[in-house]
Amino acid sequence: MSGDTGDAVTGSLAHRVPDLGALELLLAVARLGSLGAAAREVGITQPAASSRIRSMERQLGVALVDRSPRGSRLTDAGALVTDWARRIVEAAEAFDAGAQALRDRRDSRLRVAASMTIAEYLLPGWLLALRAQRPDTAVSLLAGNSAAVAARLLADEADLGFVEGLTVPTGLDSVVIAHDHLIVVTAPAHPWARRRRPLAAAELASTPLILREKGSGTRQVLDAALGGLARPLIELSSTTAVKAAAVSGAGPAVLSELAVGEEMAMRRLVRVPVADVSLARDLRAVWPTGHRPVGPARELLSLTRG
Repeated sequence: MSGDTGDAVTGSLAHRVPDLGALELLLAVARLGSLGAAAREVGITQPAASSRIRSMERQLGVALVDRSPRGSRLTDAGALVTDWARRIVEAAEAFDAGAQALRDRRDSRLRVAASMTIAEYLLPGWLLALRAQRPDTAVSLLAGNSAAVAARLLADEADLGFVEGLTVPTGLDSVVIAHDHLIVVTAPAHPWARRRRPLAAAELASTPLILREKGSGTRQVLDAALGGLARPLIELSSTTAVKAAAVSGAGPAVLSELAVGEEMAMRRLVRVPVADVSLARDLRAVWPTGHRPVGPARELLSLTRG
């Protein structure tokens, strides 16, 4: 093949410069002296290789390869284009290595922010599973209430968050990963533990309870379900602290079913049925709007839904 093949394609640089695959093929032809051998090296058929060379020649407006029974050789223009192609491919290899270094740096750590119930009762299992997949990823866990989780994500201090409230904080996208129920519990000696009838929602709302702080998902769900709460008997900042206070007999508390299974099995806490009120809630993974989790964060999200 020889001679001019037409006017060069005009337009943006992307339309005027061959893609990397075509340039790599041309380099292979120059090195091997055979279009068929070059096709095998880059993993395509010989007809596909011929088509790609012709397409590149039309794009550049010059002949690049002369073919004969003895093999394929570069034209003078082809030799010059090959020299330029080598520099482009080397630059692309450097670009790829840099991008891989960025991915490695990103994947070397994972910052998770989670509200208390999820942090204490669900995340440990998920993180153990992630460690089996990514043993070299260092994971840090920041536990707080749902409002604190949102703040961490929006300040770019966490890569993925988990919350328990009724609504998704502003500025975050979410997906439901699990469902949970809040239940009323007391120590066995409390009068409510001996009730024969379910507790009325109005009585629960008017009774001082051991509660999580404002901003927690548990407090938000309970307040919304009851239409308001009495002044807390005690206000604590963690699920473990609320549970310990209830076990001690300080008063009734409302906690996740996830948190009190062992205590109820050992009769250190007793569940108190409540009539005419739903305390169900969704547990959500959250991340900044428009920034879908990638790398280890994406893998952790997948594990929560597995």
